[in-house]
Amino acid sequence: MHTIDLKQLKNLREDMDLRQKDLAEILYISCQTYSNYENGTRKIPLDILCALADFYGCSTDYLLGRTKKREMNT
Repeated sequence: MHTIDLKQLKNLREDMDLRQKDLAEILYISCQTYSNYENGTRKIPLDILCALADFYGCSTDYLLGRTKKREMNT
């Protein structure tokens, strides 16, 4: 079973100069919920994982640490 690469998730957010609050608003979730996702105390549901991949323009495999290649295959 693969888990989200939490460091990568934080790096992606910070690379876009976003706060956790900003991303929570984009995802229509509370800031606390997003914080829990990013610090690993709550598992990220599939719909949020897909939304994050869409937002960052990467694959879910990249977020899961299954590939180092950020770009999606098209």
